[in-house]
Amino acid sequence: MTGRFNGVCRALSSFALLALSTSCAAWTIPPQSVYIDQTQYNVLGSNSSLFRAPTGYFNPQNLTPPFFQIFNEGFFHLLGDSPSIRLITENDSYAFAHEAPVYLSEKNELWFSSNDGGPLGMSDWYTNNKIWRINLDEAELGNATLYEVPINPPLEMTNGGTLYMDGQPLFIQSGRAELPPTLAIVNPSPPYNSTVILDNFYGRQFNSLNDVKIHPVSKAIFFTDVTYGWLNQFRPLPLLPNQVYRFDPVSGAVRVVADGFDRCNGIAFSVDGSLAYIADTGASGGFLGNNATEPATLYEFDVDPQTQRFLNRRIFAYIDTGVPDGIQLDAEGNIYTGTGDGVQIWNPNGVLLGKIFTESTVAEMIFVGNGKMVVLDETKLYLVQFAAQEHSLNYWS
Repeated sequence: MTGRFNGVCRALSSFALLALSTSCAAWTIPPQSVYIDQTQYNVLGSNSSLFRAPTGYFNPQNLTPPFFQIFNEGFFHLLGDSPSIRLITENDSYAFAHEAPVYLSEKNELWFSSNDGGPLGMSDWYTNNKIWRINLDEAELGNATLYEVPINPPLEMTNGGTLYMDGQPLFIQSGRAELPPTLAIVNPSPPYNSTVILDNFYGRQFNSLNDVKIHPVSKAIFFTDVTYGWLNQFRPLPLLPNQVYRFDPVSGAVRVVADGFDRCNGIAFSVDGSLAYIADTGASGGFLGNNATEPATLYEFDVDPQTQRFLNRRIFAYIDTGVPDGIQLDAEGNIYTGTGDGVQIWNPNGVLLGKIFTESTVAEMIFVGNGKMVVLDETKLYLVQFAAQEHSLNYWS
């Protein structure tokens, strides 16, 4: 594709013919995609039926998901000429695909956790959630078989994960009942033994640890702690603020680097580690209910190069549907987050480029090599193939 997008295109309804690419000015709308000219929807007028509730979806052409919504010309570059979204496995009665995705490239496997305490999660105060794995070679053939990972000792309510040194998954647990939240390293091969490396803050239990990332320069472990264990009724009353922590596994030092959140959730760093991103999911309140006037916001911070405290907090993006959850970046620094309508993608300046629109809640997604991403859609797994390049989380390679 060449030339500059000149704004002539309007929202295209030819998406119904998925195999048909529609030419539009200097750009070609790729398969399974629709371009949305936002100027056509800036004024909806007095017809109240055109407005939507916070739980509704912005799908003005009323197209059948999944598909790509293009809001900015920069998304064409990430999609390439032949993007696709394919369902690779599903179970409508079980939320097996929630969070904690870790891609093990040497095995070409993706590990992830089922929903912990939420709808269809089959887990609660008395019952643990599970960690599953799929083989990506099988997935690309359209038959992703689920294999349970029999981790021993078991991890209680795994909710986040990332790649650690020596190709090992690092999982973060919310804890269950009186069993504490933990950080744990897992052997990626049988017998899948786990080693807990942190389970307290100077003797105090965390609330319910949520998400985790490694800083690309210092290799320190950063994680969020939030009250969702209590809000989803599988943890006791919280006893700490909702905060972001830094843990140095070499010295054992653990300290708070950011606070003041309603409910801090997903976490990620820019490619060079100079910026941090935190999702605040305050609008999602568990048994307290949802409140659309609370945060559904991605915040951006500067990371102090000496102390690694998070400084100069500012709004990066507000989510129009649901709340932001897990966060990933690609090699160009574009930011991806799971939301109430799928996956939303922004450039580093906070411009919404597009969406992987599933019309359902996605908590996490992860690159599984260049041009490939798996989307965790609770009861479904999607394989996305496009032109975006992976930002590797293997900082020890």
